[in-house]
Amino acid sequence: MIQFKLPKIDIPRVGLPAAVQATMEEARVKLAHRPKLLKQFLNCFPNTLETTTKLMDDGTTFVITGDIPAMWLRDSVEQVIHYVPLAKEDPDLQRIIGGLVKRHMMYASHDLYANAFNESANGWHWDANDETDMSAWVWERKFELDSLCFTIRLAYAYWQETGRSDIFDERFKGVMEGIVRLWQTEQRHFERSDYRFQRRNCPSIDTLRNEGRGMPVNYTGMIWSGFRPSDDACEFHYNIPANMFAVVSLRQMKDIAKWVFRDEALVSTISMLGEEVEHGIRLYGTYRHPEYGLIYAYETDGYGNYCLMDDAGTPSLLSIPYLGYADKNDEIYQNTRRFILSKDNPYYYEGSAAKGIGSPHTPPGYVWHMALAMQGLTASTDKEQLAMIDMLEATDAGTGYMHEGFHADHPEQYTRSWFAWSNSLFAQLVLQGMKKGLV
Repeated sequence: MIQFKLPKIDIPRVGLPAAVQATMEEARVKLAHRPKLLKQFLNCFPNTLETTTKLMDDGTTFVITGDIPAMWLRDSVEQVIHYVPLAKEDPDLQRIIGGLVKRHMMYASHDLYANAFNESANGWHWDANDETDMSAWVWERKFELDSLCFTIRLAYAYWQETGRSDIFDERFKGVMEGIVRLWQTEQRHFERSDYRFQRRNCPSIDTLRNEGRGMPVNYTGMIWSGFRPSDDACEFHYNIPANMFAVVSLRQMKDIAKWVFRDEALVSTISMLGEEVEHGIRLYGTYRHPEYGLIYAYETDGYGNYCLMDDAGTPSLLSIPYLGYADKNDEIYQNTRRFILSKDNPYYYEGSAAKGIGSPHTPPGYVWHMALAMQGLTASTDKEQLAMIDMLEATDAGTGYMHEGFHADHPEQYTRSWFAWSNSLFAQLVLQGMKKGLV
């Protein structure tokens, strides 16, 4: 595979907003009795602002993932989402987060199918030879259903937290209408969609089969996705957690259409699409497991074939309550949770240092820090949540930061030493533990 060898983008250090500094001071008091955890929190909580965030002259905000010089729609949202609850009275955070929403709108109005973008139209690509409708703005054009869901997630959370509606301009409405049209198209991918993606001389998980169209699917009402949140190709192209996320996003878009834009026709269209996707999940997205009962599948093709697993990235089956699709005590979710946190999930690993969910994206036996943090954030008991914090604290390999995957027996063997999303999710969990008095 031919790739550009690119220098790291120059990301000037952003001064820490007052609300972020106040939270760090609070941590110095509440975590004083746990010096290692305190050090990790003080490293990870501001990591996105200190190392990956760039305020642009046009009022937008550019956020790289860390060790890759491009902005993923998904990652950039989760890198800053833990700052949103602090933004109501902090104009600096409002500038950063509101600017990121505007950056998303700029990118989405350029290409709704792309998952990652460049800072400028510099022509940098993950692979210069990808066979798809690429442009100079696009770093990678893998269609991942969840990407645009994260765009809506950030905008909605920012609006609800701060009450600010200045992000909802005509461009935002145009993008929202474009998302709806795209998702309607991808409900019937083979009949209506022109999207194709092929990458040559690469692992099979990096490209779509069937001349770039993906494997056959039956109509279900759900939305087709080429790739998973890991950027790996779907096995069956109805990814269930991504469709759940789309249902939540449609609920949020309906609120925006109703209360901001006062467009009842758009409200009606969004409602119908949401009902169709939800019906598809209920009809095609569950599986009667002989041991765990009715569970959610990870993927299906609508023909009765299922992929039973969970992956470490968000959206995942583990993250269903975090996304807002169902309560953590929901019976089907609890059945699913027992399955995915067992060795019946092919990407669940247990070792002497850790146990948790990994990914086909990383080597066998590697648990992801993000999956452990998500397990803590969705835990039904304080005991489980505290256990996840303890496990995360113990497996940083002495670096003071979180990583992508690490060997369950040897945490010093890990991937991605600079992965801002993982740092942010860890900080979100520790902050929740602090607020509850668990740590």
